[in-house]
Formats: sequence, structure tokens, C-alpha cells
Amino acid sequence: MSELKSRLDTVDRKIVIKDTVKLIDAEVASKSGLSGVALKGGYSVVKKLKDGRMIDIAVDKLLDEFADSLSPVYENFLADHGSKKFETYINLHSKTAADALLGITDAKAARAENKIIKSTYQKLRGQAEKHVIDALPGVGRLIDLHAPKNEA
Repeated sequence: MSELKSRLDTVDRKIVIKDTVKLIDAEVASKSGLSGVALKGGYSVVKKLKDGRMIDIAVDKLLDEFADSLSPVYENFLADHGSKKFETYINLHSKTAADALLGITDAKAARAENKIIKSTYQKLRGQAEKHVIDALPGVGRLIDLHAPKNEA
């Protein structure tokens, strides 16, 4: 089990999921321009699936894999005695972190049976790296909140 997943397992999973969904909602709402309109439209469609629970369900299903994929960056952060906040550290390693997260979603989307999810993901994938990198400070804050670095 990865270090990040191990630490997140000590926290109430429902709270982590709720906080993650809030972060996703805020990130999507903050987008503007044509790509923002497309992202908001696609998100709205997906959010309505499973009686409005699709985002919560997806976060719950992906949380462990995301934690495992970010664990190498997180473990380097823990070993870096100069870094106090993961929010700051993850920004310095944004490309690595984004690639790790998108590797998970790309694989899931490729295997998706739901045609709406699959086509929506394919339409939005071109801008995904930028959006993920934009969201990393929030991801870092969530990890700082739920899996903080313990300094002696």
C-alpha cells in the first residue's frame, strides 16, 4: 500500500470524497471561455448520471488509484525536509503529478462502457492536462488537510 493511501485510510473516507467533490465543483465553476463552456457542459451531463451521484461515485472509485499514482511525488515531499506544504511541493512537480493522474483517467475512459462518459471524456481530454495542473494547488491543500506532513 502506498504511503499516501495509507495516510488517507486513517481519515473518514466520506469526508475526503465530499471535500474532493467540492474541489472539482469549484474548479469546473471557475473555468471561463469556450473551453470553460465545454467543460461545464460535459461536467453537467456526467454529474446528472446515477441520480446525481456520478461524481461522488467516480471519486470514491478513483480515490485509491489517484493516491497510489501520486504517492511517488508525496513520498519525495515527505523526504524533502525543506518542504512544509504539499500544496507548494506539488506545484513544483505539476507535470509529473498531472501525468500520473491523467494516466488513471485515460485508462478508465478507454475501458468505459457508458458511451456518454466515454464521448464526453474524449471531447474534453485535449485540455485536461491544463485543467489538472490548474487544480493541483487544491489537491495539495486537500492532502495537507487529510494527510499532513508530520514534522518532529
